[in-house]
Amino acid sequence: MNFNIQNRFTNELPADSEEKNFVRQVEQSCFSYVNPIIPKNPKLIHVSDDVAELIGINKEVTLSEDFLNVFSGKKNQPQTRPFAMNYAGHQFGNWAGQLGDGRAINLFEIDHDNQHFTLQLKGAGKTPYSRRGDGLAVLRSSIREHLCSEAMYNLGVPTSRSLSLMLTGDEVLRDMMYDGNAEYEKGAVVCRVAPTFIRFGSFELFAARRDTENLKLLADFTIQYYFPEINEVGKEKYLAFFKSIAKKTRQLMIHWQRVGFVHGVMNTDNMSIHGITIDYGPYGWLEDYNLNWTPNTTDNENKRYAYGNQPDVALWNLYQLANALYPLIEETKDLETILNDFGKKYEDDYLTMMRSKLGLMNSLKEDAKLIADLEKTLQLSETDMTLFYRELGRIKKEFTSGCAISTITTAFYKPEEIKKKVVLNEWEKWFIKYIDRLKKETISDEERKLAMNKVNPKYVLRNYMAQLAIDAANNDDYSVVDELYRLLKKPYDEQPEMEKWFAKRPDWARVKIGCSMLSCSS
Repeated sequence: MNFNIQNRFTNELPADSEEKNFVRQVEQSCFSYVNPIIPKNPKLIHVSDDVAELIGINKEVTLSEDFLNVFSGKKNQPQTRPFAMNYAGHQFGNWAGQLGDGRAINLFEIDHDNQHFTLQLKGAGKTPYSRRGDGLAVLRSSIREHLCSEAMYNLGVPTSRSLSLMLTGDEVLRDMMYDGNAEYEKGAVVCRVAPTFIRFGSFELFAARRDTENLKLLADFTIQYYFPEINEVGKEKYLAFFKSIAKKTRQLMIHWQRVGFVHGVMNTDNMSIHGITIDYGPYGWLEDYNLNWTPNTTDNENKRYAYGNQPDVALWNLYQLANALYPLIEETKDLETILNDFGKKYEDDYLTMMRSKLGLMNSLKEDAKLIADLEKTLQLSETDMTLFYRELGRIKKEFTSGCAISTITTAFYKPEEIKKKVVLNEWEKWFIKYIDRLKKETISDEERKLAMNKVNPKYVLRNYMAQLAIDAANNDDYSVVDELYRLLKKPYDEQPEMEKWFAKRPDWARVKIGCSMLSCSS
């Protein structure tokens, strides 16, 4: 394999002087050199052809032994030195100190077609930042990350990508639900691709240690290569940097809320400075529209990272980043202005996004209340978010409220609940207002439906779907992985041959491990 290797992160930022691989506090360094563990018997399960093409690898090469060796961690690409990044962060609202790449190893950086990429293995072994972990990953979590990365990209959500999914041939001991029932599982490794994996916590690390020299070095490096539009100097440069990150983060939250995605672990060390989704752990898509739902068992009690809280958590995380960048600015007023603007701009963006989901092309003052009323009504009964918005596109201007309700009945998990007087009355009231609002639009019903179908996906990676792929893969059947990969390449298309996946979560999946709640276990 021939790559245009451009290892600027390791060439221009300070390395850990200790090159032995053992868990420790790493001072005054952005990374530590570390080699992946050599897998026992690597086997390629799946490749994203789109990502391979993105980074300049043709299909024939993905089937080669060279590809297998490099992206399983068995051999290093010539002229490269793998490394693990050093960063800190707040976890569940509490300062956690140094964290770092505990189970991720960056292989190398490349340039291709005027784009820069970092290629990183997840699950390739222990690093100085592994703390009490082994740095490995298992098949179930690796399948989920591989599929979700590509599903999110095709939904139009900013994200890291996944090049490949491989078995390592090793067994990994995991206590999946942290209940004392550890079992051996198949080990696996995923190759993740992103511009960089620099995160909020990268800056928090140096700020917390009062290492302003390396804080400035990292900030200048990041701005130079990833924010070239910033021309300001002095403190204005760092303010522009923060403002850009705040904007990208706000836009990411809009996308998450649009498709019903719940990250599950919005710690500051899982927040990218690029405004892309990274670190897919116990994520999930809303089944029923529940603002208080989190897919993370660790978060089940406090629900800090529930769907409805994600925008506020993003703002909280930006406050921590602002604190980290403060030593480079030494004034709070402009930082506070950016932070205070976040909420107002988010509300405006959210309203625009929701208009698009409802097929409203014009902006009317009444829209905010119509949207707020809908969100309340959706929670009166168990209503599938994805099905509801997709079916909503079938509503016509001449419909009665009763006809409209019948059109979206398939979205209700318990249709009999809709017959209850209070619930039915609320739905009837809302649809009367909605249909009246549609009549104020000049576009036709068909034009509106086409527009709505571009923002309301028909297919998302529901947890039960990923679990079906995992169950099959555990029996050496990888066909479901590939089927879901192909399905989710076109999530907005009808795909009649895939109609079986346009369905509510089945009853058997309601409480099944892996289909409802997930842990951070990998």
